Amino acid sequence: MLHSETRTALLRRAAEVRRRAYAPYSGFRVGAALLAEDGRIFAGCNVENASYSLTVCAERNALFHAVAEGAARFQALAVAAECDSPAAPCGACRQALSEFAPDLEIVLGDAEGRERETLSLRDLLPRRFGPDSLPGRGQA
Repeated sequence: MLHSETRTALLRRAAEVRRRAYAPYSGFRVGAALLAEDGRIFAGCNVENASYSLTVCAERNALFHAVAEGAARFQALAVAAECDSPAAPCGACRQALSEFAPDLEIVLGDAEGRERETLSLRDLLPRRFGPDSLPGRGQA
């Protein structure tokens, strides 16, 4: 479990990057901040496209940024969004995150970066499809 100061810092970063989201179609702006095991924080925001299927969620944007910078092990993810109930990562983001951190701690916050709920990725994706699901791959 993360220290409260770390959760607060992650949520602030997620709320900050949320302001840069490109969401002209849905108006639903989301920011995410991913904490690597080495302490680095990688941020991402959602980027929509007129061809809706090409939209990229904030969580995967942060993950792909982290991987591009050489990080592959993660402790926590913070998500900031403006909605009545906390916005958890979508199914595609859950699957992508589980490739790297099946036990990831996820902190959900509001648009200003105030914590609303904390849970684990395993709670959100209890029967993930991972490397150990592939024939001949063994345990991840």
